[in-house]
Amino acid sequence: MFLSLEYEAALESLGNDYFDEVAAAEFPCHLLRFRNNQLLPLLGLNPDDVTDGDFIQAFGKFVGIRPFLALRYHGYQFGEYNSRLGDGRGFLYGQVRGIDGTLYDFGTKGTGTTPYSRNADGRLTLKGGVREVLAAEALHSLGVRTSRCLSLIETGEQLWRGDEPSPTRSSVMIRFSRSHIRFGTFERLYYFKRRDLIEKLLDHVIQYYYPHLICEQLCSSASYRALDAPDFPQLQDKIPIYVQFYAELVQRVAELVAQWMAAGFCHAVLNTDNMSITGESFDYGPYAFIPTYNPNFTAAYFDYYGRYCYGNQPSICRLNLEMLQQPLKMVIPMEDMEAGLARFDEYYYLTYRKIMLSKLGFVEISESLGNELLNLTINFLAETQVGYHAFFTELTKQFEPIWRDDPSKIFSNTSFLPSTEQDLLLGNWRELYHHILQDLSRDELAQVSHRLRDKNPQTALLRPIIEEVWGEIDRNDTWEPFDNLVKKLQDKE
Repeated sequence: MFLSLEYEAALESLGNDYFDEVAAAEFPCHLLRFRNNQLLPLLGLNPDDVTDGDFIQAFGKFVGIRPFLALRYHGYQFGEYNSRLGDGRGFLYGQVRGIDGTLYDFGTKGTGTTPYSRNADGRLTLKGGVREVLAAEALHSLGVRTSRCLSLIETGEQLWRGDEPSPTRSSVMIRFSRSHIRFGTFERLYYFKRRDLIEKLLDHVIQYYYPHLICEQLCSSASYRALDAPDFPQLQDKIPIYVQFYAELVQRVAELVAQWMAAGFCHAVLNTDNMSITGESFDYGPYAFIPTYNPNFTAAYFDYYGRYCYGNQPSICRLNLEMLQQPLKMVIPMEDMEAGLARFDEYYYLTYRKIMLSKLGFVEISESLGNELLNLTINFLAETQVGYHAFFTELTKQFEPIWRDDPSKIFSNTSFLPSTEQDLLLGNWRELYHHILQDLSRDELAQVSHRLRDKNPQTALLRPIIEEVWGEIDRNDTWEPFDNLVKKLQDKE
């Protein structure tokens, strides 16, 4: 099935200044542990027609019809520039256009050594694969713009790791994303002072991932596709389109980090090589969802100084966009990029405010009331340290239309307030929430209830839940808890 898809040589057409052709490792066995049936219709495939063997043939044994490409990139890692990066345990398997007209990547993880493996084995632990599957599905259910996993195959090898009990099991994962081109892809080209390759890559990114910018410049037809415009790289003045590209990337990244923050998600490794040029979230290693609202919460054990802690994520993403200006300044005026970046905080706050208010059940309330409710909510969560996700779960479960008429009913059955001081804090929140509800009609109250259920899935992917699922796999090779958890995440239960 996957071998019959119409693959496009989009990135391959750029030439080998951007990648190395590599081969996949051969594995002793192939056990399909996860297949994402939700993604198959987007590829024009009926899940009932796709067998487990189809997954194994394409993404375990790596029978393919295109060359496999290990992408080259550099990056700032914990603030230090690293020129020894690149795809060290994966490659671009192929690119396919979905039925929505969007170009998607099949990217591998755990497929063996490449020129960038740096003495590592190029493998992925099974636990790492399980964790990435869960992260992607959880974030997708929460409305985060994220890559997802198409499949996870256990490969039968024993791996040795310093941060996991070893030996541990191995796997190969297929990541389904918009693009694997990173900020660090441009940073590498700047390192070699290749203005020509930066411009060529930027033209490619715009033509495939921001084609509407070309359309806005070149024509007025809403049906125009920039991919049909081979003359774009030959345009005499591409600067206006470049400037718009950077401004839109700023907006996309600001919106993405706002989505993370509202979801209570800490990525943990926001190096520039982990930042996608499409503004999509990907590559989930030591991530964690915050148990309580704590800006200093740090997910990675090796992040000793909290550089990538939960509360720092907006400023770090803004800094990464600023660092990207260094290579892009070879083709884009600095003053224009600075003007684009200046709007980051505005984009971030508007998006964060909108998402958080929707998690509280509201869409259209006055700016002053919305800001006050958001501030009271964050203050309550921070001061009481009640469960971040539990708060929204309880709000969803307990909400009733009677709250509009009787404020004493608001959170009247809650069990997470053990002290009088916390109850006083909740009282201020309860008073304002009731005040907002008083202006709503019966139909609008029903919409609040529906919105709460839609925006606040009942299953929170906290570390103990992940460890419990992994424990069953590790000790007993029991996959039912994992399958059930994936289903709950996908169904937003």
